[in-house]
Amino acid sequence: MKRQIFTADHEAFRGTVRTFLAKEVTPHYAQWERDGIVPREAWRAAGRQGLLGLAVPEEYGGGGTTDFRYSAVLTEEFTRAGAAGLAVGLHNDIIGPYLTGLATEEQKRRWLPGFCTGEIITAIAMTEPGAGSDLQGIRTAAEDRGDHWLLNGSKTFISNGILADLVVVVARTTPEGGAKGLSLLVVERGMAGFERGRNLDKIGQKAQDTAELFFHDVRVPKENLLGELHGGFGHLMTNLAQERMNIAVAGIAAAEHLLEITTAYVKEREAFGRPLAKLQHIRFEIAEMATECAVTRAFLDRCIADHAAGALDAVHASMAKWWATELQKRVADRCLQLHGGYGYMSEYPVAKAFTDGRIQTIYGGTTEIMKEIIGRSLLS
Repeated sequence: MKRQIFTADHEAFRGTVRTFLAKEVTPHYAQWERDGIVPREAWRAAGRQGLLGLAVPEEYGGGGTTDFRYSAVLTEEFTRAGAAGLAVGLHNDIIGPYLTGLATEEQKRRWLPGFCTGEIITAIAMTEPGAGSDLQGIRTAAEDRGDHWLLNGSKTFISNGILADLVVVVARTTPEGGAKGLSLLVVERGMAGFERGRNLDKIGQKAQDTAELFFHDVRVPKENLLGELHGGFGHLMTNLAQERMNIAVAGIAAAEHLLEITTAYVKEREAFGRPLAKLQHIRFEIAEMATECAVTRAFLDRCIADHAAGALDAVHASMAKWWATELQKRVADRCLQLHGGYGYMSEYPVAKAFTDGRIQTIYGGTTEIMKEIIGRSLLS
């Protein structure tokens, strides 16, 4: 079915993204995987190409468009290229809205130009060793010391944790428990007491630096409070829908790409003297996955269009996230099986997609949390 949500401008942008990936990413990606990190020059190259800060106003050096369809194109093409290490979606669609929507004018002029050029790489630090999806369990705390906050605590599983120059830290700013006492504090590279732990060894997305972060009596200036004091929980809830949409868009794009490469593979691979595609079981497997992808694509494209128009709610974003990522997981497993032993070899794209995509049902809110959000909306 022909997709109907994109215009000629969106498709022209898709061509730009593909050219960038072919020139600046794909030739170097295997080395980045071995290194466990993407070089800063790749971020600057993305900035020069206009791929960073799509929704940032032009006066700060951004693209000046709030049309989420451009972000969807970017996510789809990076997913097809298997280039999760250069986490432009995290930078643009997850952290960007906090800076454009909550920052003061002074903060915007201080941070957004570098955000758009790739000179400032960003991260958001929510997860802790004892607090993941349950943000009310956060223990990292900041004490009011008059002209600054004194920040103490630790975070883990922080994407861009090694490279980040600017980290939006979720911290408790009141001694009371619960969600009402959370605030967003911006910690910048070089602040005394801000330390990075090891670059964590993951089973997939090897080029994407993921780190532990430690805060030992970090003096965070009062002017680095982002948004309202004690308003962090509300700010996080406001921006989670777009984060989940970004993950969902990657999920269906990955499933479609896996189906594409597996369809080509079973046409060429022979068993018992004939191509695998001649076997009825193989045709049924391909037919089932193609149908599931087509149905999911129709729903996701509706969600993309709704979000671009500012009409997508948290419940449908949660539906999109859990359904698309669980589909991605199932398709990756079935496609690897259809590749046989070759599917287990790391040089085959299906093997990399299998390990890279496994995190999708976990970060941004687990599948179980998504179902809880949907269930509460229907039954409470």
